[in-house]
Amino acid sequence: MKAILLSAGRGSRLLPLTESIPKCLLPVQGTTLLGHQLDTLEAAGIREVTVVTGYMPSLVEAELARRTGPLKATPFFNPFFQVSDNLASCWMVREQMDGDFMLINGDTLFELNLLTAVIDHRASPIQVTIDQKDTYDSDDMKVTLDGTKLRAIGKTLPPDVTHAESIGMLRFMGEGVGLFRGKLEQMMRTQDGVASWFLKAIDALANTTEAVETVLIKGHRWAEVDTVGDFHALKEHGF
Repeated sequence: MKAILLSAGRGSRLLPLTESIPKCLLPVQGTTLLGHQLDTLEAAGIREVTVVTGYMPSLVEAELARRTGPLKATPFFNPFFQVSDNLASCWMVREQMDGDFMLINGDTLFELNLLTAVIDHRASPIQVTIDQKDTYDSDDMKVTLDGTKLRAIGKTLPPDVTHAESIGMLRFMGEGVGLFRGKLEQMMRTQDGVASWFLKAIDALANTTEAVETVLIKGHRWAEVDTVGDFHALKEHGF
């Protein structure tokens, strides 16, 4: 299985920390956010990763070129990152989606045990990794569940149908790969496609198929780095 990391963004909400480096190169535990992700993927046995770049791509490419070890990390530059959202990034690397793969947001940190739990979970066409907490805010990518099936995903879901949140890590296997690629192609042909999140494609598939399952990783360590506050709170999450 391969992985795709969506690391094109600057991280404007992290200014001034991202004034001269992209978000994915922020320092974390003696490496970078991207380096920590790749190290964890490598430790879990992943050997092929495509890293979608955008802001200051040469810095990310240099980071990848310095790596040694069995994992091969290849950059893929999205020249439209400033005027598009991550559905377009996914569409641009759709040719890399030629078999089972994981899709991970470039601002999500995760421990090895979390990743192995996701990989070892029973196979399903599309699997969304979720966590639960007492309350959810406007930034959380909230999900509605029917047992383990995902029925809806989005930031604006009301509290009465919010059962968990997506952590930004998905797995696609078997028919799920083609379903996702097909939905990407369909959505990119619409007026709003370039400005859409890829999770809108997942929401659409959850509404029209039975293919979207979830895996709950409650108790495992992870963190999302969206703001300066998130970055300074990483140590509280064990990163």
